[in-house]
Amino acid sequence: MRILVVEDELHLSEALSHILKKNNYTVDVANDGETGLDDALSGIYDVIVLDIMLPKTDGITVLKTLRSEGFDTPVILLTAKNEISDKVLGLDSGADDYLAKPFNTEELLARIRALGRRRGEIVSNTNTISYGDITLNTSSLKLTAGASEITLTLKESELLEHLMLHKEIVCSKEQINYGVLILRLNPITLKYIYHFSAKNLRSYIQKCPLTP
Repeated sequence: MRILVVEDELHLSEALSHILKKNNYTVDVANDGETGLDDALSGIYDVIVLDIMLPKTDGITVLKTLRSEGFDTPVILLTAKNEISDKVLGLDSGADDYLAKPFNTEELLARIRALGRRRGEIVSNTNTISYGDITLNTSSLKLTAGASEITLTLKESELLEHLMLHKEIVCSKEQINYGVLILRLNPITLKYIYHFSAKNLRSYIQKCPLTP
């Protein structure tokens, strides 16, 4: 699971990043609302932990922009405010959960797990991702469905991993490019990677005896 932490207090963002990584989450950190919004709009995150009081762009504006753009990524709001009106504003703006500072890290982890379960039937651990009858092992690059198994190339595996983890989103090439970390490749190289990787994956999956 990939988590974006948007928090301007450096000691808190560093502590959260450390704790989440220790619990086997992939974590990115943004220290202002503008950067956080840009990162969130990539569509690669499973959960966003978002502070309300942020420089450049406040958390409520970030949240409202995400929702207006059609992103349904679960968002946990963090704030030093504990007024009912603030909680109502955050939840009405599209937040999925709310934590007032200071908070217990075990409670934050429990809420993240709950939001992960709520997102649907994708199941993942440190090296396997499953959806329906399809299982991808990101360490061995093996794709299995029923009795069928095939070894993918690295780029095929990265592309399929990104699509399986973001099945609710129609991913643009730019989002996939960011998600599979191939930003340094030139446009012609990218075009061929997308074309042949997607073509091969369609062929592999169509041959698999999937359960309807």
